[in-house]
Amino acid sequence: MIKLFIFVSSPFIYLMTMVFKARYWVPIFIILNFSCKKEVLSIKPQIKSITESVYASGIVKSKSQYNIYSTSSGIIKKIFVKEGDIVKKGEPLMIIQNQSVLLNRENAELGVQYNEYSKNEDKLTQIQKEISLAKNKLKADSLLMVRQNNLWSQGIGTKTEQEQRELSYQNAKTNYENLKLKLNEVSRQLKFASAQSKKNLQITNALLDDYTVRSEITGKVYSLLKEAGEIVSPQTQLGVIGDEKNFEIELQLDEYDIIKIKTGQEVILRMDSYSDTTFEARIDIIKPLMNAKTRTFTVVASFVRMPEVLYPNLSVEASIVLNKRDNTLTIPMTYVSNEKYVTLKDGTKREIKIGIKDYQLAEVLAGIDADTEIILSP
Repeated sequence: MIKLFIFVSSPFIYLMTMVFKARYWVPIFIILNFSCKKEVLSIKPQIKSITESVYASGIVKSKSQYNIYSTSSGIIKKIFVKEGDIVKKGEPLMIIQNQSVLLNRENAELGVQYNEYSKNEDKLTQIQKEISLAKNKLKADSLLMVRQNNLWSQGIGTKTEQEQRELSYQNAKTNYENLKLKLNEVSRQLKFASAQSKKNLQITNALLDDYTVRSEITGKVYSLLKEAGEIVSPQTQLGVIGDEKNFEIELQLDEYDIIKIKTGQEVILRMDSYSDTTFEARIDIIKPLMNAKTRTFTVVASFVRMPEVLYPNLSVEASIVLNKRDNTLTIPMTYVSNEKYVTLKDGTKREIKIGIKDYQLAEVLAGIDADTEIILSP
């Protein structure tokens, strides 16, 4: 016979006794719960490098990038460029046609032709002839008046004849002076009409030039949104033009983080187009007006080392570096509670002083050292 000694608890003995006393054997499943103390995992602070940063998202933009608009309404008559073309500053992009402006220009051209000073000099010639005749008559009337006065001084003639000669002389003199004034006035009017008609033509040409959409920069046509024959207005976007080689990053930053940002700060960039590479940039501009709808500020950064190929509106995720620490004591953020406490291996809590932190680690300035074992807070 084999003897088997089993040391079990009293409830177990009672249960087995009942089984042996039973007349029939039946299957019995016995679940034993063995309780043991769970081992607590602990860690020690580690010496690492840590970087504190602020997250921002945004897009790549071509420098000097702008949306093309027309200053006038009308129909697109002709487009001179296509997407991808390189254009120079002032180069025409398209012409907007407006019939009323064309008619005004034709009318102004007719005005210039009609009021051309050189073509109206015959009016001055006519007046000059009248002046010449008036001058001769004045001389004749002057001689007759002098002769009549001499006769009257000799007692020859009548007072009436003398007065008539003087009156004729005065009339001739007045007529002569008036004709000279008329010559000056007509000349001034002709010059004014000629200058005014030319100025009107300049105005209509300027208005017509407003219907020619020109490039404001030397750059690349990235987008054309309209085709010839479409109706446009000053509120209609026609396309996008920007610098061909130089790009910048436009980031949107939460209002809670804007006070931490300064120009010159380092930015680490990640783009879906270069998923395995990060790029460095620097903050250039902090636009001071917050977008009331999104509650964000716009920050502009420039590449330190630009990728070989870039396109406007590529999406960007950025980490704006606030502080860096090399070879400093760190612990995981998950081991910190209430921003200042850690739990020691024996279960007690200890207050620590936190320095900079990132999304995973926190710098420990005081409270524990590299040999202190800590556990996750319960």
